[in-house]
Amino acid sequence: MASRQLFIGIDSGTQSTKALVVDGKSGKVLAEASKAYGLIKGLGPGAKEQHPHTWRDAARRSMSQALKACKAKSEEVKGIGVSGQQHGFVPLDGKGEVIRPAKLWCDTSTAKECEEIMQRMGGIKATIKAIGNAVLPGFTASKILWLKKNEPKHYRQLRTILLPHDYLNHWLTGRAVMEYGDASGTALLDVRKRTWSSKVLEAIDPLLERRLPELIGSDQPAGYLQASTARQLGLSDKVLVSAGGGDNMMGAIGTGNTRPGMVTASFGTSGTIYACSGKPVVDPQGEIAAFCDSTNQWLPLLCTMNVTVATELVRHELGWSHDQFARAAARVPAGADGLLLLPYLEGERTPNLPEATGVWLGYRSLSASAGHRARAAMEGVTLGMNYGLNRLRQLGVKPTQIRVTGGGAKSRVWRQIMADIFQTEVVTLKVSEGAAYGAALQSLWCWQQQQGEACSIDALTDRFVKVDRAAVAKPNTRNAARYQDLQALQDQTALALSKVFSRHRAITEQG
Repeated sequence: MASRQLFIGIDSGTQSTKALVVDGKSGKVLAEASKAYGLIKGLGPGAKEQHPHTWRDAARRSMSQALKACKAKSEEVKGIGVSGQQHGFVPLDGKGEVIRPAKLWCDTSTAKECEEIMQRMGGIKATIKAIGNAVLPGFTASKILWLKKNEPKHYRQLRTILLPHDYLNHWLTGRAVMEYGDASGTALLDVRKRTWSSKVLEAIDPLLERRLPELIGSDQPAGYLQASTARQLGLSDKVLVSAGGGDNMMGAIGTGNTRPGMVTASFGTSGTIYACSGKPVVDPQGEIAAFCDSTNQWLPLLCTMNVTVATELVRHELGWSHDQFARAAARVPAGADGLLLLPYLEGERTPNLPEATGVWLGYRSLSASAGHRARAAMEGVTLGMNYGLNRLRQLGVKPTQIRVTGGGAKSRVWRQIMADIFQTEVVTLKVSEGAAYGAALQSLWCWQQQQGEACSIDALTDRFVKVDRAAVAKPNTRNAARYQDLQALQDQTALALSKVFSRHRAITEQG
């Protein structure tokens, strides 16, 4: 039997790390494994942190289990690709050791530092002109300034700044590099030129650039397995490690979103909707992130911080399984009889309301059932994502089909809610783990190029990424009209409550 060519895709997220083993000839997922973990507990308001060693140990364990499950031989493994949660700040000292836990994408404790950076750059319009993005609490830049101000001892030890997926690449290869896609989410990169922005660096620390790693293209390898990690995994040090990227960038590859016109929506802990573009798409209002992607193109993206984090909270409160939750929601009419959830449990990024909280509106006898709460939770987070999708439309992105991935995509009733709210056909993919699958495909693309093979990433995804035709949802015209009215109500209510959220945060911190 001919030897297999195997590629590993790792998706290191906020709640777990997943590993897929993919056959490079057929694109079939041969095995998968995952390891769950949580956040560090007992931190202050808005702070969300994890230790990078948690990701490293979970990646090692999930890879080993997946390789064992498909009885992989060492010589069969040709490449590894890493997808990681975006924006997390991993500080390393001169020995390459982690200085302190990483502040994550969902950490909203650095809102003041965001304002400080943009003020030093001349305001939000000047900031967007310089780098293509505003400096938002989710991004990495403000986390660096926060460390400088709040933990000066740790800042003095800082020698290398990495993102979560870069840290795993560093563990795999021994090299500290950063590719354009994930780097564009730091708010340190001029996304138009794909270079570090001297203006934003000077606003944080004039010497900051020397702490930033080498930038590489998305089709370049991060390196090869270093001997120590190869021994831990039982693999050869000839295994290539691709550039990798942020979870959204890898999700784009894993859902076939590799040419202009494609749109992907990820319904995970957070929510993202993004499109492939052959040129930068810069939002002068700063609500849409003007990211680069991980195929050497661009990825205009909206992000909401609350999707399954909100639905799972409601589900756990009700004590239901996922099936019970979905069945109850399906029995309630569109609009949940007026019950509306503003799902901003973790603050919010789009719209930019870092101090926001969750709010139930329209709670009355008619809408007081548990099923109404289940339906309103699904609708509330989807309306939250549609706020950003409407902004993408205003910037010229016109979706004809939305490919959905993440935990929320597994629910039939939720997919129909998505189609009705987005007013666009919604489809799922044969491989549901888009980010891990995309990471594996990127490593295959990189490996083929290193072998001298002529190949393109879109040809590769056209070949391997398949739509699940049994799970297509088309918009219901009547429901879509109702949701359009609810969309306007949610948008207006969220913005009207912005001062209330700030006052509530102040009272909470006093208590």
